[in-house]
Amino acid sequence: MAVDRDTVIRVARLARIKVPEGDLDTLAGELSNIMGWVEQLAEVDTDGVDPMTSVADMKLRWRADEVTDGGIRDRVTANASDPRDGMFSVPKVIE
Repeated sequence: MAVDRDTVIRVARLARIKVPEGDLDTLAGELSNIMGWVEQLAEVDTDGVDPMTSVADMKLRWRADEVTDGGIRDRVTANASDPRDGMFSVPKVIE
């Protein structure tokens, strides 16, 4: 897919990027090269290839999904200006 000068102007406007007039043709060529690489990737046969999240073979560590209070209530409220009963107190904003 060839990217022309008008397409670069339109994409730059949509992305809110100011591209100097002298750089439009160069950028169009570079974007055309990138689109060529993407088209080459589309030609690769990926049937039977499992999707992966990383190139390194990793196993996720599982933990029990337990609800706790964290056990650090005093540390959390230590910087509060007016803690009450282990909670943050805030001024009333609705009359």
